[in-house]
Amino acid sequence: MSETRESKILRIQQVAVGLGLIIMLVKFTAYYFTHSNTILTDALEGIVNIVAGTFALYSLILSSKPKDVDHPYGHGKIEFIATGFEGVLIVLASLLIIWKSFLSFFHPEEIHHLEFGVILIIISGSANYLLGFYLENKAEQYHSRILDADGKHLKADGYISLAILLGVIFIWLTGRKELDNIFAIMAGIFISYTGFRLMRKSLSGIMDETDTAIISSIIGHLNTNRRAPWVDVHNMRVIQYGSTLHVDCHVTLPWYFTLEQSHSEIESIAQLINEHSQYPVEVFIHPDPCLPVCCKLCQLSGCNMRKYAFEKRVEWNFENATVNRKHQLDEPRELSRA
Repeated sequence: MSETRESKILRIQQVAVGLGLIIMLVKFTAYYFTHSNTILTDALEGIVNIVAGTFALYSLILSSKPKDVDHPYGHGKIEFIATGFEGVLIVLASLLIIWKSFLSFFHPEEIHHLEFGVILIIISGSANYLLGFYLENKAEQYHSRILDADGKHLKADGYISLAILLGVIFIWLTGRKELDNIFAIMAGIFISYTGFRLMRKSLSGIMDETDTAIISSIIGHLNTNRRAPWVDVHNMRVIQYGSTLHVDCHVTLPWYFTLEQSHSEIESIAQLINEHSQYPVEVFIHPDPCLPVCCKLCQLSGCNMRKYAFEKRVEWNFENATVNRKHQLDEPRELSRA
């Protein structure tokens, strides 16, 4: 029996959490031997990786559950909550290290064995970056937001480890150990920025913020492959639940089409959207009857119901396809609502 997409993603995340635990232990070993706040910053970030990865694992289990009566759109929104939770943890960890580093100015600790800490940071930072690179590739292969978010976070953690490594090497070579707190505070500020970005991304997903790139891509594909009976596409909206897109829009069709003809055209549009998208798509299309003002842009030849001759093809784009209004060559004083 072949393994499903969901089970593959779940297994990948399980491996990522297990490797993350080993990497975190390496980081704390480095802090144990050095007592460097700069290295502690990297170690605390390791805790965030484990907690966030575990929550992401739970999110994958929940989001893979089938739709039910209480969740007709599925459980994919949990992925945005997981992203926001990860962002909150990153911000809290950064505030903790900034506060500890500030206190260390007044109660300094002896720093030693920095050369050993350097070696462990190189190992853990490289491992984090390679793991993040692997997760990003798998996210692209399986179209998984959670794997992509986790991969980007781990790669960013690898860059942070590099910056911390340079700071520790500088302290080691110069003997200016008082710089440890300054480097730790700088790293904490940088990490907090990453956390706020993840929180912002989470809120935009929960609030169904428009993804201009996805909608523009769908509209462009429909415009390139449009059929003559499709007078226009308008009021298009796209919402993402986990790895599934939900697309709904209005399509203007000749008013005299039978229900069977209209259904056939709608199915053709839905098939085009699904073929083009890298994500699974659920499409809801509302058919609208054409109006006399639509004749000027309607490309359907041999129509005996025309009130006006065809004048111009209107190219579909983000601006005219997302507005709840039939396309017209002349802007009316009162908008014709669908």
